[in-house]
Amino acid sequence: MNLQTNLGIAIKEFRNNLGLSQEKFALSIEMDRTYLASVEAGKRNLSLANIEKIARGLNTNVSELFAKAESYN
Repeated sequence: MNLQTNLGIAIKEFRNNLGLSQEKFALSIEMDRTYLASVEAGKRNLSLANIEKIARGLNTNVSELFAKAESYN
């Protein structure tokens, strides 16, 4: 898998661990649910601003999010 796919998996895992639906999480970070779904599916090349927004919404930081993504290799 590549980093984009792994990052999507990591985001989904963090979100699920918080017990949040895609819709509820997307609303909380002011992001469209369909956009978030494509991120979690590894189909979006995210901007740094959106990665930071997602990390903050998951109560983590960008480095932890990437560390989780890299752990899937």
